[in-house]
Parts: sequence; C-alpha cells; structure tokens
Amino acid sequence: MVVSKAEQAYQILKERVMDGTYGPGKRLVIDQLTREYNISSVPWRESLRRLEAEGWVDFVQNAGAVVKTFDTESWERTMRLLARLGALATALSSEHLTPEDIAHARALNRDMGDALANFDPNRFGVLNRQFHELLWSKCDDARLNDLVESEWARLELIRRSAFWYAPGRALASLAEHDAILDLIEGGATQEMIETATRRHEINTIEAVARDKASVSGSESSAAARVLN
Repeated sequence: MVVSKAEQAYQILKERVMDGTYGPGKRLVIDQLTREYNISSVPWRESLRRLEAEGWVDFVQNAGAVVKTFDTESWERTMRLLARLGALATALSSEHLTPEDIAHARALNRDMGDALANFDPNRFGVLNRQFHELLWSKCDDARLNDLVESEWARLELIRRSAFWYAPGRALASLAEHDAILDLIEGGATQEMIETATRRHEINTIEAVARDKASVSGSESSAAARVLN
C-alpha cells in the first residue's frame, strides 16, 4: 500500500512530538521540515492542520505552528477522558485476560512499589503505563483502543511539560491496582471493573486538586502574615 506524502509528514511529526524530539513550544517551520525530510510544503501544511485538530499543535500569531504547551486544565481533561475510556476498555478486556496476564500485572505493580521505594518517579510512570496498557490490551474494540492509546500519549507529553504530584497518592494507587486485579481475577462483572478503574483515575485527579488547594491556601496564609 502506497502511503501519501501527507500521511508520511503526519507520522513524522507525530512521532517526533511523542518522543520529545519536538517538545512543547517548539516551532514547526515548514521550510525547515521541507529541507530536512525532502517532502514539499503542501503535505506539511496538511499534517500540521491535522495535528492542530487532534490537539497536538497550536497556530500562534507571528510564530506559526508550535507544539502545544499543556497546563493543569489539559492534564485534568486528559485524565477525565482516560478515566472513562480506559475504564471501559479495561472492562471489555477483562474477560479475555489470562492468569498469566494477571500475574504479569501483579509483578508490574510490585516493580512500581520498588520504584517508589527507590525514589524513581520516571520508572514508576513507565511501569504504571505498562500496567494499564496490559489491562486494556485485550479489548476487542479497535477504535476504543486507538482513543485510549492517544490519550495516554497525550498524558505522557503533558508530564514532560510539567509534573503534577500529590503526596501519598502513588502508594494508594498501588493498593487500588491490586483491588482492580482482585476484581478481574474473581470474575467480577464488567460494570464493577469499569467503576473501580474509573474511580482509580478520579482519585488521582481529586488528590492533585486537594494538594493544589492546600499549597495555594498555605501561600495565601503566608502572604497574609507578611502583610500583617
């Protein structure tokens, strides 16, 4: 099958954005891309508009196309989408997971505990994605799988833009992982598995929101003491 130049340009750009080669705020200059990849300007314009529609690129006045820079609201929106899409994919996948899959997932969760104990947040994040990808990997809805994969990729890009952290949340997350696995292993209904998985993601959103509010409140109190 012959791949169009526009599709080639799109795949190149998306891959470079995903792997961090083109980081948040990076200008994507068509003339430079044309010289670097020997693809004419029209396919690049088409691919940039496609990436803009997908939420990966912004067009900024006097700067042109730039890789999107994400903020707290972007992180929360992505997490809420994953809470629904990922939970549904996990529920649909659950009945196809084998005992070997469950054992692998439990091993990943233990490795996440080791990463946490060794103060290795990067490894924790990689293992967390592998854990969740394993749980929804046997969902037989290809379109849903594509959507979940896309939102996970977006989440990884957001985490490279900034880091959201809530003290104690990672440890609680491990316990919730085990609870989800217990449901799957115990033959729980898809509805129960979907609800537990969605609640797991929402717990992270709420923990970060509480921590953010606490920090904001502390800063306000400190400012008030200074003013007084």
